[in-house]
Amino acid sequence: MQTLSVYLSHGLESGPQALKVQGLKRVVEAYDDCEAVVMDYRGQTDPRKRLHQLRATVIERGDDPAYCLMAGSSLGGWLSAAFSAEQPVLGCFLLAPALGLPEYPESSPPLQARATHIIHGWRDDVVLPGPVIEYARDRRLSLRLLDDDHRLHDSLTIVLDDFERFLKHCLDLRSSSNV
Repeated sequence: MQTLSVYLSHGLESGPQALKVQGLKRVVEAYDDCEAVVMDYRGQTDPRKRLHQLRATVIERGDDPAYCLMAGSSLGGWLSAAFSAEQPVLGCFLLAPALGLPEYPESSPPLQARATHIIHGWRDDVVLPGPVIEYARDRRLSLRLLDDDHRLHDSLTIVLDDFERFLKHCLDLRSSSNV
């Protein structure tokens, strides 16, 4: 069975060493049949160009998107959703995703993921919870709302526990597909 590639995308003003990205990476590395691909978008603020970089990395690595898990925070969450709107993916794990923002090319990308889980903070003043709740409701997606802000740092343990459960679920989905 092929290794599950887990793409980790950071937010607009953070980087590959960000607390959440590194926490997610540690969860992925605990599994022998998973590989973390930590994206580095520093110096690139344009969402379209970041999406192009993500696409190019998937192609360069030769990964089949249908057996990839996309995970990201803020703009990284939007990138994960936008990629899955173009290519069906195994899973999308979205943290405070930048959805419903008019300055993004597609403010509500139509996900094509077999499994999706969103975590958002009630006190998020960067990406307001309302559009994210509406996005999840309209698509009947798994959504956890936490008493936290945009960074979700106060809830890191919950985020990582949810991610581990989600990763296991995606591994089960992959196994049931006989890939």
